[in-house]
Amino acid sequence: MRVVLISALTTLLLACSSAPTDAPASGAPAREDITLGNGEDNSIDVSGLTRDGSTFTVKQVTVAKASYLVLHEFKDGKPDGKDYVAATYLPAGTHTDVEITVGRPVSSGEPFLIMLHEDVDNDQVFDFIFVDERNVEDRAVFEGTTMIAHIIQAP
Repeated sequence: MRVVLISALTTLLLACSSAPTDAPASGAPAREDITLGNGEDNSIDVSGLTRDGSTFTVKQVTVAKASYLVLHEFKDGKPDGKDYVAATYLPAGTHTDVEITVGRPVSSGEPFLIMLHEDVDNDQVFDFIFVDERNVEDRAVFEGTTMIAHIIQAP
């Protein structure tokens, strides 16, 4: 699991995070300092995750700002941060029983990366448009050096 986590983190940082190689003036953490998990103001409770067909239900998600709960699938044993398979809009606040639906069949045990992306322009449209080689317009949510994300397996 540790190798998968390190590989997953590397892939994410190269593909969909807002964390460049060196800490920029914006205050984003340097790649080597980033971990996956929950923060104080933003979190995804993946305990008790359920699935009915291609729809996952997450027990609780808390977002400080309007955000998207996003699923990235794995390709070649790593999360594919250059694409996503599902996104659900969430206004600021705490939400229970949040559903997110993948547009294809899902197998039990299939790995995904579940994470938050902020609705930067507050238009309620998930802007997964690369603005440079590694950042999308609706950027990944960080608290300090923690990217609000978890590796999960489909129940």
